[in-house]
Amino acid sequence: MSKIISFSIIPMLMSIFSCSGSKYTDMDVAEFAQLLEGNGVALVDVRTAKEFAEGHIAGAVNMDFFSSSFLDEVKAAYPVDKPLAVYCRSGKRSAGAARLLSSAGYKVYNLKGGFMAWQNAKMPVSTYVAGKKLFGDKYEVEQFTTDSGKLVWLTLIKHGSVEIEYAGLSIQVDPVGEFGKHTDYAAEFPKADVILVTHEHRDHFEDSTITVLFKEDTRLILNQTSANMIGRGEVVGNGQSLELPEGILLEAVPAYNTTPGREKFHPKGNGNGYVLTIDGFRIYIAGDTEDIPEMAGLKDIDVALLPVNQPFTMTVEQCVKAANMFKPKVLIPYHFSQTDISSIPEQLPDIKVLLRQMQ
Repeated sequence: MSKIISFSIIPMLMSIFSCSGSKYTDMDVAEFAQLLEGNGVALVDVRTAKEFAEGHIAGAVNMDFFSSSFLDEVKAAYPVDKPLAVYCRSGKRSAGAARLLSSAGYKVYNLKGGFMAWQNAKMPVSTYVAGKKLFGDKYEVEQFTTDSGKLVWLTLIKHGSVEIEYAGLSIQVDPVGEFGKHTDYAAEFPKADVILVTHEHRDHFEDSTITVLFKEDTRLILNQTSANMIGRGEVVGNGQSLELPEGILLEAVPAYNTTPGREKFHPKGNGNGYVLTIDGFRIYIAGDTEDIPEMAGLKDIDVALLPVNQPFTMTVEQCVKAANMFKPKVLIPYHFSQTDISSIPEQLPDIKVLLRQMQ
């Protein structure tokens, strides 16, 4: 609450506008940038999808002011007590949006001069569009909202490969181009800010794809065996944690086989699962594992990706048992190859199960 209150005292330099009883606050580029440094405001780009794709402020959500469903889209995404920062090309459309939103009860901040002013001030610009808009139907993309109303996108690429997009960051998990269906990471995804590798098997670890996604400041985080094979990266082991950009907390958790005769596939202590806490929103990517006792210690998981690929990971029955250990709000079975997972939703009536093309 203190951050939201601070926005109202940022300065006397701001002007309060009123129209038919609605009020909003105009800000110049410096004030707007300062506002966005806080965690309590949602950033909305009210231009068209085409304008947005050509460049936008990182972390913005695109909602076209000229769309007949504009207000309904905003109301569906943000509660009325959520402060909104809006901008358009020159500030005119966003002023109209600000009036509409403030009349609906929102506290709204408008960027004077719009995106043009932002660019002229040489402020950072993103050209990355979340997977759902960029790929159409090629990949299934799930959208979630963090505790403070920011958006998280999970692009479900294939098998064990997932991209997480948040606040302009691209986090690639187990990216492989040539396993299963071909994925052209160079053409279809931006350079990664973070690459996570759970373990060294070829359906999770591919040096050539990591190289394609790598840029100067990319953080490559992986288990010890994978690091030994590629000769670079930050090693993290079971039970260790570290901080990623945008304050994201990464925890490495155990992932291994327990069924007699399967231990050789994924020995205990070698591979990782990962829990990411993104602005209070918790994602568990299990990696290759069975229903191990450590899962009972997982808390407040919003989305879990659990592998169902006997004999290498879990049977359907094990997946159901694992989910019941920690009760995620959403379960996405993945890495399932030819396993029939169609019965999982009816076996977990208290958990939202999303069956997606992650074989």
